[in-house]
Amino acid sequence: MKILDVKTKLYQWQGPVKTSDTIFTTPLSALPFQQDSQAPFRFFSWLVVEITTDDGIKGIGNAGLCPDITKNIIDAKLAPLLLNENPLNTEYLFEKMYRSSLAYGRKGAVLAAISALDIALWDIKGKAFQQPVFMLLGGRTKEVIPAYYSRLYTRDLDSLQQEAAKFKEQGFKGMKLRCGYPMTEGLAGMKKNVEMVKAVRETVGDEVDIMLDAYMGFNLPYAKRFLKALEPYQLRWVEELLLPDEIHNFAKLKQYTDIPISSGEHEFTRYGFHDLLNAQALDIFQFDTNRVGGFTEAQKICSMAQVHGVEVIPHGGQMHNLHVIMSSFACPMAEYFPQTDIEVGNEMFWYIFDGEAIAENGNLQLDDHKPGVGLSLKEEHLEHFHIIE
Repeated sequence: MKILDVKTKLYQWQGPVKTSDTIFTTPLSALPFQQDSQAPFRFFSWLVVEITTDDGIKGIGNAGLCPDITKNIIDAKLAPLLLNENPLNTEYLFEKMYRSSLAYGRKGAVLAAISALDIALWDIKGKAFQQPVFMLLGGRTKEVIPAYYSRLYTRDLDSLQQEAAKFKEQGFKGMKLRCGYPMTEGLAGMKKNVEMVKAVRETVGDEVDIMLDAYMGFNLPYAKRFLKALEPYQLRWVEELLLPDEIHNFAKLKQYTDIPISSGEHEFTRYGFHDLLNAQALDIFQFDTNRVGGFTEAQKICSMAQVHGVEVIPHGGQMHNLHVIMSSFACPMAEYFPQTDIEVGNEMFWYIFDGEAIAENGNLQLDDHKPGVGLSLKEEHLEHFHIIE
């Protein structure tokens, strides 16, 4: 079997966007002169890659991180490395792409590009062997995958409680909200963030886990004060309190509090997570398979994390992450973004792919008999996309 063709498709959303009360901290929130600190972190395009073999098998991968730049990297740099190669040699092909791009890669958009291609290669492998990818990665480790509801974007306490109550009724045993008030608002903003957590806890009671995402918006002194104020609410974890490169400060936070500390959404490859393990920086890793290096790297990171007692709960739901979660005892649950109106961009995959797992009573299920990743591209209702090939 050989790779005959590698194609990229950039899906650019041209339809309506919901903008009301979607406000939460970002790394820019800590800086002055910001009119809209969320702007660089909204994304309204998505990249799909298709790899075709001489046997007529087509593998599909995707990248949500910086998709326009990622497309250029694949087209100009990485696709030529794969042509005429055996797509089943996933370990070798990952190393070939990674080592060929070291001078300008190692993290960021280049790893997103490699990840998209790696996912497509594993999709081919699953289809060639007529097995779902999770069976090739290690098989079924769970009857179902517990999912936590991941939106609660609003700062309005009444709306927050109504949304939390609705999804508790739907069977979710965990839900995550965002910090709505930046560090620049000082103690007053901190108290408002705590009030948001308190409102959700009062709504869902003690039988539902609550998680909180700061999206890289705080510094170490502020984070320490904030964690102390959060202690009464028994959070399952607090996510990305600091910039991702502050590994040493994450380690200090982990020693400072009993609240589990999570991050890793913006970390890359087994090398990045090895550094986090050596620093004893985190309780929970949250890589995304379509950023971290694809399935090839994800399974290595899960094995390392399990040895060190670190949980792996990938960023985003999506099938590429669910296959990793199903196949690893390191992964206790999945993040779940339901299909909604387009708001910040992480809802777009619902409008591009058929085959994504839909939560039932707070759980997700994968089909033992659906080969590969299990996705196909929608062919209808694409009027809101401009597609560049």
